[in-house]
Amino acid sequence: MQESDNDITRTPSATTPLIVPRPEHGISRANISANALKVLYRLKQENYQAHLVGGGVRDLLLGHEPKDFDVATDATPEQVRQVFRNCRLIGRRFRLAHVHFGREIIEVATFRGNGEGEAEEGERCVENGMIVRDNAYGTIAEDALRRDFTINALYYNIQDFSLIDYADGLADLRAGKLRLIGDPEQRYREDPVRMLRAVRFACKLGFSIEEATERPLFELGHLLDGVPAARLFDELIKLFHAGYGLDVFEKLRHYGLFALLFPDTEAALACEDHDFPITLVSRGLANTDARIQAGKPVTPAFLFAVLLWEPVRAGVERMVAEGMQINEAMVQVSAEVCVRQQSRVAVPKRFSLPMREIWALQPRFEQREGKRPFRLLTHPRFRAAYDFLLLRAEAGEVDRELAEWWTRFQDASGQERASMVEGGARRRRPRRRRRRKSGGASSNGGGESSAGAAKGAQ
Repeated sequence: MQESDNDITRTPSATTPLIVPRPEHGISRANISANALKVLYRLKQENYQAHLVGGGVRDLLLGHEPKDFDVATDATPEQVRQVFRNCRLIGRRFRLAHVHFGREIIEVATFRGNGEGEAEEGERCVENGMIVRDNAYGTIAEDALRRDFTINALYYNIQDFSLIDYADGLADLRAGKLRLIGDPEQRYREDPVRMLRAVRFACKLGFSIEEATERPLFELGHLLDGVPAARLFDELIKLFHAGYGLDVFEKLRHYGLFALLFPDTEAALACEDHDFPITLVSRGLANTDARIQAGKPVTPAFLFAVLLWEPVRAGVERMVAEGMQINEAMVQVSAEVCVRQQSRVAVPKRFSLPMREIWALQPRFEQREGKRPFRLLTHPRFRAAYDFLLLRAEAGEVDRELAEWWTRFQDASGQERASMVEGGARRRRPRRRRRRKSGGASSNGGGESSAGAAKGAQ
């Protein structure tokens, strides 16, 4: 069980697992989901092997509350469906069974094999080193060595409540070390998303990444170009919406992975704004982490508004300096940034449209005269846009007085609100009349343009 810091090339054994009997490990069925236990016991009754596996076992051993519970078995997905009427089969790349208990889903996976022996042609397909289909089934020993990290290859056997370790995962768990099973470069090429998972587990668990596992992270980031953009969106939500997003952001930049996922943002962050470093992204992620840790709701729309704001802001400033109206510039630049980003990470429209509305409303906060503040206050995206304004003020991007004014305006009574905008409204009226006499069609200026931008984004 003792490991040497120099032992970075050991090969796990598929023949001599470490078996830890129930009295010698800390996993209790009292901490396992009742529905997961139902699945395990039912498979056992039907004479199938049934094991709790992966992150659930890892988290239980660390004293954490697992987010979900996964089951591994020698039953095929079709056999699992015969056992459970509340079961649905999903996936083609990895065929899985989902057993539904209301809102809780227990994922059941069949032991994966190495694709050799009697596996039928087409069950496992590897193209250019990347696994594109993997439905070759095998034994628990083969399945263990096919998993990604040693700490995720621990099995809790419902037959006798023992713990089975084929890959020295317990030793790495105790050492706080993240280690890939097998040759790291080959495993990253099989599935480049494992690089993002390495970052996620290191941040989530506070583990160090073992040297051989870490080295390719600096070299193989380009492999993420071959991952579907929709899958990368799902992985980024796991990374940034778990309460440690700021740590993830810093690690991704350290390994050069953030630049591959958000090239426009990375280019903007590499510059300074008026001799000051750009801090909005880090402050926004820190605020999101605080909300998650406090049990408050968060949305991907706000997350991506934060992550992509810097290239939008820089582009808008450039176009305004060239003579374009700010609202028109905001619409054009945000569209361009979103199109480029979609080729890397596909943000669904249900999040990208609210994100663009948050941006489009920012210039309207500058307009504090007449009826415009009242109209803005009733906008469906006002609260998210206001939170974004507070973030910009915190980062020194806009005057804090502006954010404070809007904070007071929201909390003020009707009479107080009227007095807050009354003086400005009087000053504006004569200028509006003079513009009408000159035949100008844009007498309402940026305010109406902003409203149009917001509606267009919606």
